Amino acid sequence: MWEATAILLIVAGAFLWIDSLRARERALAAGRKACERYGVQFLDETVVFARLRLGRNEGGELRLLRTYTFEFSDTGNNRRHGAIEMMGGELRDMQLEPYQLQ
Repeated sequence: MWEATAILLIVAGAFLWIDSLRARERALAAGRKACERYGVQFLDETVVFARLRLGRNEGGELRLLRTYTFEFSDTGNNRRHGAIEMMGGELRDMQLEPYQLQ
């Protein structure tokens, strides 16, 4: 019986890992696109996983809510922080630290 439980846990872990990779790739694309849209530089070409929790979508269903952070620069010689929330594989929210427009 414990073998079946172990296999089930391994399969669930693999599913979570693959789903997390997909969400990270979409968060990375969203961060690049937002920086391009606002005319700022997306630094390090990466997002960093910060938080995992459960959240409810518009239909009231429970989904995984992942938060990723990234850095951008508005002048080229500073670092500002941003955050991206992904619900499942979809972008839920994005926040950029305030910066002065040139």
